[in-house]
Amino acid sequence: MTIPRLLISGSTSGVGKTSITSAIIYGLKKRGYTVQPFKVGPDYIDPSYLTSISHNDAKNLDVWLMGKKELVKTFVKSSTSDISIIEGVMGYYDGFGGKTNYASTHHVATLLKVPVILILDASKTSRSIAATALGFTKFHRNSRISGIILNKIGSKKHETLCRHALENLNIPIIGSIPKNPENTLESRHLGLVPVREQKKLEQKFKQISQTIADHIDFEKIIEICKHVVPLPKIKSEKLKKPDISIAVALDSSFNFYYHDNIQALRREGAKIKFFSPIVDKKIPKCDCVYIGGGFPEILGKKLAQNIAMKKAIKQSAESGVPIYAECGGLMYLTNSISHNKEKYKMVGLFDADTEMTRKMILNYTQGKINSNCLISTPRNFHAHEFHYSKITNIPKDAKFLYDLDIGEGIFSKKDGFSEYNVVASYSHLYFDSAKFASNIIKNSKNLS
Repeated sequence: MTIPRLLISGSTSGVGKTSITSAIIYGLKKRGYTVQPFKVGPDYIDPSYLTSISHNDAKNLDVWLMGKKELVKTFVKSSTSDISIIEGVMGYYDGFGGKTNYASTHHVATLLKVPVILILDASKTSRSIAATALGFTKFHRNSRISGIILNKIGSKKHETLCRHALENLNIPIIGSIPKNPENTLESRHLGLVPVREQKKLEQKFKQISQTIADHIDFEKIIEICKHVVPLPKIKSEKLKKPDISIAVALDSSFNFYYHDNIQALRREGAKIKFFSPIVDKKIPKCDCVYIGGGFPEILGKKLAQNIAMKKAIKQSAESGVPIYAECGGLMYLTNSISHNKEKYKMVGLFDADTEMTRKMILNYTQGKINSNCLISTPRNFHAHEFHYSKITNIPKDAKFLYDLDIGEGIFSKKDGFSEYNVVASYSHLYFDSAKFASNIIKNSKNLS
């Protein structure tokens, strides 16, 4: 399949990838193209911006979580728009470790045979920017870099100096973005913004995208997008007839989900029913409950005040209804969440507490599921963890389902709290990396 496509990467984190990727999507849409966005890495925040500007759900692409074949498969079957635009993660060659490019943006670019636009921060440099660009193009045998965008240009003279320095590299400069502090996006998931502020933030985001787009050569962008090699055709997958219902928590507290996880559940025969632990008083009639990640501490007071929902979730678990929870969902199922000197009473399904910290835990994780449970029989898995909290007051007899080789988990490389038919962990799983979706549905049928 010939899929017009382009990957936007950067020399480092914080170079402006999300703003510039969004501007490119905005500019392509203004020219009549439909755009499917993707985000490299296990990220929930940036995809919310890409989804907002493209009006298509952004998909994640991560080699560690998905594996090579599943990554290519996901990209091909999701690329149904005119052009697919991929935003990279961190610096172009940053991945799992320092010795190889494994799980880096470059690794993804290689797997998808996609041309790359490299964003360079031009502030505080002029001729030296050519040395940076040369390093990125020569560091790997095939860098796939097809163009450069200069960001944070201080003046017309500054731009001229940078352009002259880069002339001998024979790599086209696709854009030159003036330095503007107002072109900076806050690192906030749009789904976590209060409804009264959402439209205001989205309008500001659109204005930023429009301003940046005015400084990008879209004729060259479109030319590069279309100058690509074919990818293998992927057979379409049939949806199984729904024969169970899964209630998925979705509101301003819980909205960190891989879109593909929800689709995998649908594909394997689940009818999805969304509900809000903040405003709803009961769980929809279902065979299983899925509570994803988010920031429950931000709306801890409202979650605590919804006593009916907390009671419904606890009673469902005690009656045998399967529940799968990740990160924010795990926190919600403990006795309490302590945040900003306040302590909010939560569901209390697990006899432990959650404390917010200033320390960020961000890791790929690898481990083994050690017992039969809702999601799997014993098997090895890859996942990731990202949180600013820790679980405290853990009982000595607490049961853990995951033994981690890589990552921290809940406690001492143990993750996956287990109680009744409930699995709750800091680890985020990608369902199609194994048969997690089909296992959830099969086991839900047997347990409900």
